[in-house]
This record gives sequence, C-alpha cells and structure tokens, in this order.
Amino acid sequence: MNYPKAIGPYSAFVDAGEFVFCSGQIPLDPASGEIVGKTASEQAEQALKNVEGVLAAAGLSTKNVVKTTVFLADIADFAAVNEVYAKHFDKPFPARSALQVGALPKGAKVEIEVIAKK
Repeated sequence: MNYPKAIGPYSAFVDAGEFVFCSGQIPLDPASGEIVGKTASEQAEQALKNVEGVLAAAGLSTKNVVKTTVFLADIADFAAVNEVYAKHFDKPFPARSALQVGALPKGAKVEIEVIAKK
C-alpha cells in the first residue's frame, strides 16, 4: 500500500460514482506510520505522495483532481507548501482552499485532501 493506514475510523477514499473523495493525508510514512520531515516543505512532499498513493488505489492520478484543501498548522508556510504543491499538479491546477488550523493530527504541519473526478 502506497499510503498510510487510517489513524481513525475513516476510509482513505470513498468512490461516489463520478467522484472520489479522498481523506486528508498528513506526512506519515506508509510503512512506519511516523511523520516524515521537519519542515512544511518536506511534510507537504510526503503528504502529496500519500495523496498520490490513495488516488492510485482508486485507479486515478493527480490529473483527475478537481478540488483540494490544504490545512496548515501555520499559514506562514503557505509559500513553501505552494512550491511543493505546484510540482505535483499540472495546469490547469485544481480549485483549492488553503487555511490555517489550530492543530493537525500527530503534530503535522500539513494535511491535504482532494476530490477527484473519474
């Protein structure tokens, strides 16, 4: 499996016919379940690898993504995460929301969820 096991009572993705809804991915190593990276950039890279793993399990890729939500522990990391994010999606980029939250699971700096269209 190219994405980490869920750390709660939820599915990594739900196939809803025309759309696939993917749960938020934090920067966990799929094998160890531990956070990967110290910086927001490093963590964004792993979170996006996990997103790609979930999409692959659903038979999709980032090319199918129509909407993303990026949750940041610190909005000051916005630009750094944007640089990494832009490497994982092609133009035209998906619609996106990005926001700072009070805290993320396991002390992560970044969590990314996506909605994909088949």
